[in-house]
Amino acid sequence: MIKLTQVKKTYTDHVQIGPIELEIPKAGLTALIGPNGAGKSTTLMMIGRLLQLDEGQIQVAGLDVSSTKSKDLAKIMTILRQENHFVTRLTVRQLVGFGRFPYSQGRMTLEDENITSKYIDFLDLTPLENRYLDELSGGQRQRAYVAMVLCQETDYVLLDEPLNNLDIARSVQMMGYLRHVADELGRTIITVLHDINFAAKYADHICAMKHGQIAAFGTVQEIMVANTLSDIFETNLEIIDGPYGPIAVY
Repeated sequence: MIKLTQVKKTYTDHVQIGPIELEIPKAGLTALIGPNGAGKSTTLMMIGRLLQLDEGQIQVAGLDVSSTKSKDLAKIMTILRQENHFVTRLTVRQLVGFGRFPYSQGRMTLEDENITSKYIDFLDLTPLENRYLDELSGGQRQRAYVAMVLCQETDYVLLDEPLNNLDIARSVQMMGYLRHVADELGRTIITVLHDINFAAKYADHICAMKHGQIAAFGTVQEIMVANTLSDIFETNLEIIDGPYGPIAVY
């Protein structure tokens, strides 16, 4: 479980995230949704310790994120940011192999190589594994980054807008991959999504944010309510029954 207790991040007198009280259950896929500037990515970055919180406490699997050693935290949680700055003359295989660093410390064993191959294949990157990152499309690079964080094989996986640079077909494919990881491997995935309907179709729980606060948290059926979403996004939304569950219509 991930637990946030009175978590706060203050930027200015007028820009503040929190205080946040939130418990994300273990296993399954939780989507963070909300309008731009709601605090979704900031909250994810604080959970992943890429951004220091000003007040409160965050626990992941019972470990205090602020005080746990990095090498220990890296074995239970991994995070993918929106912006990645890896050297472009890395191959796909080299990039994905970085996911094994908490275990290999840069000295890849046969087991590490096999795990790397597993996730390269899982994300359909085998034909591209020897190509350099700067030779790939934005969508191909995004898949390689996701393969890297999955290769770390942590119980908790944090993804900040993993559908960036992906067209609709690849977005559907990516969410299918993540759903498989949650279901078959028992991972806990927390991801920031902009598309409400992707969240509704693939997530187990939805956490909706607005103005730096948790506006609503619950199952898909509990959150996919016209009045709730219309208030959060400040526009009129209608919820209809689709073939795979509720759909928000703008």
